[in-house]
Amino acid sequence: MNDMTAPALSEIGKSVIAKGLKTNYLEMGEGKPIILIHGSGPGVSAYANWRLVLPKIAKYARAIAVDIAGFGFTELEPGAHYTLDYWLEHLTSFLDALGIERASFLGNSFGGMLATHLALRDPARVERIAMMGSNLMSFEITPALDKLWGQHELSREVMTEHMRFFPWDKSIITDDLITSRLNACARPDYQAAFASMFRAPRQESIDALALSEEQLGRLECEALLIHGREDVVVPPEVSIRAHHAIPRSQLHMFGQTGHWVMIEQTQAFCALIEEFFSK
Repeated sequence: MNDMTAPALSEIGKSVIAKGLKTNYLEMGEGKPIILIHGSGPGVSAYANWRLVLPKIAKYARAIAVDIAGFGFTELEPGAHYTLDYWLEHLTSFLDALGIERASFLGNSFGGMLATHLALRDPARVERIAMMGSNLMSFEITPALDKLWGQHELSREVMTEHMRFFPWDKSIITDDLITSRLNACARPDYQAAFASMFRAPRQESIDALALSEEQLGRLECEALLIHGREDVVVPPEVSIRAHHAIPRSQLHMFGQTGHWVMIEQTQAFCALIEEFFSK
């Protein structure tokens, strides 16, 4: 059964200056740091992706969920040009600001891809990575992802429609969830920032962020790949291909599950990552 009871968290947490930006993050627990990185959909935030998972990780580690530059409640840089390098610079600066030299990472979709690029550029900083539904390799953009990245004027009706792309079980889409996503992208400056990220033709963004088999073959850390079999945003075959390319990888596929494994299968997901991170 899923634990859909929202913990005592809010969208706004602590803040630190990273890459010159007041960066919003949520933190719980003590011990080895695990950095949680959200996906790239409209209205995404650390809170929206990780509100159910943070308290569970906090029982055995220092769980830190960050709003990456351009998303959530992190300050925007006027005129920023959002690229892989820009996001990695912000992430690295965030780790430096917290004095974290080495950490494990948990990434949803875009977040897993970002952590993997970091591990290849600076292997000493990354202990291990767990990720789900991550766009690690190039694929033909799905209609769902094309629409998610391409819709910039978001009403409650449009956000509700978008949320239906993520889970297999549509009943988990609550009013609170929709509200939290709208809160994170309702400000005009944030909508403009999102509109600048993934311009048409959006297949070019997929390809620009993708890693090759050769790159994945050089990944030194252990990786846990998780995917929902019914994911219509990032095809499950992406994780299967990446699993074959990454030397030290595991792959877990959840049936009757979409792009939100951590929300649709919270209990099983948290047990799986606890075993992985506790090695």
